[in-house]
Amino acid sequence: MPNTRKSGVSEETFDDFLSSQGMLEECEDQAIKEIIAGQLAEAMKQQGLSKTAMAARMQTSRRQLDRLLDPTTSSVTLDTLRRAAHAVGRSLRIELV
Repeated sequence: MPNTRKSGVSEETFDDFLSSQGMLEECEDQAIKEIIAGQLAEAMKQQGLSKTAMAARMQTSRRQLDRLLDPTTSSVTLDTLRRAAHAVGRSLRIELV
């Protein structure tokens, strides 16, 4: 059977590359944080919630909310995520896969 693989084309996936560089978990964490921050910002926009009103619903400071909505800040607790979800009428679901 002839080899149909193109010369010079790697079978390595981008995840494989990131893993080999020791960056996969960090990139996945960043992506998850960006998705959640985006979903929260969109829910706030749909409900016409200002950051001040959202922080009040969460019983936290505006500064803490800014950290939550900042996709580059990774140190967010599950409790904070749960309170944010509840504040916009959503629930937080975390799965092991």
